[in-house]
Amino acid sequence: MDRSTATFVDGLGAAAATSGILNQLQGRIFALLYLQPRPIALEDIAAELEQSKSNVSVNIRGLVEWHLVRRTRVAGSRKDHYEAATDFWRVMQEIMERRFRWNLRQALAAAAETARAVGEERGPRRTERGFIERRLEALRAFFAAVDAGIGAFAQGKSFAPETVQNVFRLGAPRAAERS
Repeated sequence: MDRSTATFVDGLGAAAATSGILNQLQGRIFALLYLQPRPIALEDIAAELEQSKSNVSVNIRGLVEWHLVRRTRVAGSRKDHYEAATDFWRVMQEIMERRFRWNLRQALAAAAETARAVGEERGPRRTERGFIERRLEALRAFFAAVDAGIGAFAQGKSFAPETVQNVFRLGAPRAAERS
């Protein structure tokens, strides 16, 4: 591997390792494929990255699932070849929808369930109900606005940043609640 390719491969590998979405090897595989003018066979990828074919195969499956890499046929070859995605808009839509939006919806569901439980509580915590309900509503409003933004992004629509900024102002704790 030439020096410039190695620099890119190592750099994207390091970035992927901290992304929370891909691991280091997946980043390195994507980077290698991205700089290639033609699809590459699995064993050639493994050789370039000095990894076992089985390790590369497992990691490539994850990249295919994220639509970062696609498997393709090359005329005259019975081997599977791979190439990197170049439609980054589509890739980011997929990541936002599958990764971040799912997490937001989990937080929304937890807030809704907690609000139901608080509404049903009796006893000493009853006096804290208003405080807890305000906090949960601020959290719900924020995540709902971000969820709407991700939905708009995934559909290629615009989204006004003021929508989220207004939620920040609504959710800011009052002086009495900060302690």
